[in-house]
Amino acid sequence: MKITDVKAVYPKYSHVQPSWRTHFWQIVVRVESDTGIVGYGYGGGGVASVEVVNRHMGELLVGRRLDSVADITAAWDALYAASIPYGRRGIGVMALSGIDLALWDLLGKAEGVAVHELIGQRTKGAVPAYATGADAEWYAEMGFTAHKFPHRFDGDEAGYETAVDRASKARDIFGPDARIMIDAYMSWNTEVTLEMAERLAEFSIYWFEDVLTPDDLEGQGALQSRVKPVLIAGGEHEFTQYGFREVALTGALDLWQPDITWCGGITAGLRILDIARGVGAPVAPHRGGEVWGLHLIVASDCMDLAEVLPGSRGAPKDELWRGEPRAEDGHIEPTDGPGFGVTLNDAMV
Repeated sequence: MKITDVKAVYPKYSHVQPSWRTHFWQIVVRVESDTGIVGYGYGGGGVASVEVVNRHMGELLVGRRLDSVADITAAWDALYAASIPYGRRGIGVMALSGIDLALWDLLGKAEGVAVHELIGQRTKGAVPAYATGADAEWYAEMGFTAHKFPHRFDGDEAGYETAVDRASKARDIFGPDARIMIDAYMSWNTEVTLEMAERLAEFSIYWFEDVLTPDDLEGQGALQSRVKPVLIAGGEHEFTQYGFREVALTGALDLWQPDITWCGGITAGLRILDIARGVGAPVAPHRGGEVWGLHLIVASDCMDLAEVLPGSRGAPKDELWRGEPRAEDGHIEPTDGPGFGVTLNDAMV
């Protein structure tokens, strides 16, 4: 089949976090074919990324054949090469991610198979899920058995005390064997991380996430031996196999967390896994409980672990994708429907 049209749109979000995500969040990419089949993808970069798709990348795809995974790979390479002057990381790759995922969805629908079948043999059933957010009690009530809570350090003693209180509460709620993780979102530094490791030692934290900025690979690598057995995790702000090659060369992270809707899609995700395999690094995609990462998890050697963001109890949420799988009894798995198995809520676009 041939690609006949490519279009990106920024959805009409109503319920968003009061942060940069309000205007710099996820885009929808629609790829049409001459068979009438349409593929949908999810990318990052907001309205800026929409412009990249609609004013550059899309026109380069129209007329290309799409009959195999090799065709998707060739399209990825062509778009990456064409966007090097302004891309390589950030918005350019976030736009490419949405296109790549739409191509996987389109091919899966054309062949009548789920994306995970295109990737390879399914290696996992229902995947253990961890809930990210602040409402630990609700997550436990929902059946989650692992939990990650956010903790931005505010620079004073209270910041340490809050971390201890949250870790203690999470351990009490989820029990002695549960995985408990902390997301610092680049707000800690080396000294804070070392102090946190000491104060939180009794709670057996599984990983500290994004303690430093992604530019400080050496700093993150130097922390690993000093905070063990806690792992230094990160990678949601890294892009493509080229970025993760630098992570591998510097040994910066114990655990890699590429975001499949930002890092270059499944095509880049598979290449990142190849690099991780070579250095023995475990990979647990950021927001892996969403279908875009979940299909990769179940058909690869990603960790048997998926991140889910339930939000807060009673808080309204936008339903952009209908048919998304939900976590049950602390596990989540994709459907076997064609493509990613979800449909777009047209009212939001």
